[in-house]
Amino acid sequence: MFWVFLIFQAFTQALSKVPPPQNIYVANWLLIWTEQTEDRELFYTVQSRSILDNNWKDIPACVQIALNFCNVTSTKIHGNHAGCVMLRVQAERDGLTSIPVEACSSQGEPCTPQFSLTARPGSLTVHLSGDHSLAQEYGAHVKHRIYLGKKGESLKEHSDAASSLTIKELEEGQQYCAKVQYVTLLSNDTELSSCIQCESIPFSAGSKEKKITAGVFTILLIVILIVGIVYICIFHRRTIKHWMQPPCEIPVVFLQPISGKHKSPLISSPVDEQCDVLSIIESE
Repeated sequence: MFWVFLIFQAFTQALSKVPPPQNIYVANWLLIWTEQTEDRELFYTVQSRSILDNNWKDIPACVQIALNFCNVTSTKIHGNHAGCVMLRVQAERDGLTSIPVEACSSQGEPCTPQFSLTARPGSLTVHLSGDHSLAQEYGAHVKHRIYLGKKGESLKEHSDAASSLTIKELEEGQQYCAKVQYVTLLSNDTELSSCIQCESIPFSAGSKEKKITAGVFTILLIVILIVGIVYICIFHRRTIKHWMQPPCEIPVVFLQPISGKHKSPLISSPVDEQCDVLSIIESE
């Protein structure tokens, strides 16, 4: 009975999990996200925090709303330099909350770097600009923090750079994604990150030719093997059967000469039977 209760509790907890919002981004101080489900009982709350404050606070205009967007212009006055704040959204249902998901900037807000990607064989260049409002305020103490990873995998911190950076020794034919955010080196505070961008690493001319040559050679080898097997099966079928038959060996007993000790038994002649001649007596 106890195990049934545990299974039932785990099942109800799995059903009660609230799906978090996805694809959260801010454009011109309008925060937009995508709903995972059409559940009308889901509500969303937007929170913000200043870079100098680690406490997340609800934005009064964006508490338990049923929409998938909210105007966050009011957060400008609460942020440090140029109103820079971090934003995140979490879903709510029946008193349960989802995992909060942080937003990204899609249009290069004052607190978010604009960047572009250029892919070359074996490398990816992240184009950055050193001319931004934070650089005027902090100078060389603010840099770009670059996160990199293959598409479908979590992005990992790669390096900090003041200007454009070329990342080498990448796998050709793979798609890599990157995002960038400002980081203040003195306090190691990070700003609102940019949204993720992805590019495919092209093949070099030499490697492409090698792959084509290897593919053609593999196909020819398979065709030759198939033709050879078919030829052998059709025209050398008897030979194959002969090879597969087990060797015929005469038992050693039949090859040994017949000795005196082993004489074949003689057939005895039948014994003569003794018979009496019966005479017939006729009565007068």
